Amino acid sequence: MAEYRNSDTASWDAGQVRREQPARPSSQRPRKRRRRRRMHPLLFLLLHLIFVALASALLGCAGWLLFSDFCSFNRSGTTPVEMVVEVSSEDTVDTVADKLKAAGLIEYPWFFKLYANISHAEEKIGMGTHTLNTDMDYHALVLGMRSAAGNMTAETVQVTIPEGYTVAQTIAVLAKNGVNTEAALTEAAQTADFDYDFIDNESEDISRLEGFLFPDTYEFYVNEKPEGALNRLIKNFNSKLDDELLAAWQEKGYDLKKIVTIASLIERETDGTDQARIASVIYNRLDGPGSKAGTNGLLQVDASLLYGLPGHEGAITQEDLEADTPYNLYKYPGLPPTPIANPGLTAIEAALEPEETGYYYYALGKDGKHHYFETYNEHVNFVGSADYGG
Repeated sequence: MAEYRNSDTASWDAGQVRREQPARPSSQRPRKRRRRRRMHPLLFLLLHLIFVALASALLGCAGWLLFSDFCSFNRSGTTPVEMVVEVSSEDTVDTVADKLKAAGLIEYPWFFKLYANISHAEEKIGMGTHTLNTDMDYHALVLGMRSAAGNMTAETVQVTIPEGYTVAQTIAVLAKNGVNTEAALTEAAQTADFDYDFIDNESEDISRLEGFLFPDTYEFYVNEKPEGALNRLIKNFNSKLDDELLAAWQEKGYDLKKIVTIASLIERETDGTDQARIASVIYNRLDGPGSKAGTNGLLQVDASLLYGLPGHEGAITQEDLEADTPYNLYKYPGLPPTPIANPGLTAIEAALEPEETGYYYYALGKDGKHHYFETYNEHVNFVGSADYGG
């Protein structure tokens, strides 16, 4: 017997398997990998430099645009235009940036927000109406929105000043809501300088502000500087004096203070339903007293007399009618020396556009409405009747 070797069996098995396996078609045979041609080093370097140059150019353009916006270069080619931006207690740096964009003061809000966050602008920007212009850079815009009273992170309070409130009543409401103390607000009303022609800065009586603290709803800072709080009310009044209103009071032949004084009388004498008719009575007495009416230029307005008698309580007495105060319009003809309250816009409009009537008298009836009369006798007869509700 021939000598048996494991290697012979292994060789036979491998050969047998190769013979029994079917040949693979040429499409299934492994392809020989082609050798990829490498880019020439100089060409690669050239393309790399071109890419870097393009990227640098794009970044440079973007950087210049951002820098131009930051410095307002993209707006300085034109004449600076003033824009008004309102910042309320509900605003954030993000919403302020959007408002600046809407006003045309910046181009890239996200970039302004980045600057504002880095520079802690929320500690500088304050509530209020800010007048800015297109020549301001980011830093100037933030400074232009500063408020001496506080910033966006300060505590605020909403206060409503009713129409017809006096300066003293307005101060009491502000103090009650924590805007500042009554003493500090009163001192500011007496002594602070306000940059408006219609405010008598030489006077040290709070009546110099009477009529000019516009009744409205405001957002104040808690412990706000008192002169700043009062100035905000005066500024609101001034903003209501549009060209149409200014032309109307000039045409009327009265100066602004007299118009506001008449409006204050109207405001305190009626609930607002017949302001233009009350205005007609006042003008009829001022402009055409006439012997027939028997008024002799006396307005005889109770609200003015009570203003001149601070602290008065109860009904007006005969003694009150003899009081020696310039606000006693039963004794002194014409208008009182100052407004007697802060009128709303409708009362001011009524003072500018009164009804045309022949009335010289009015009295309140039991029905809660004013009744109007052309003569003194008509008035006396009504006051003596069961319909009188005074």
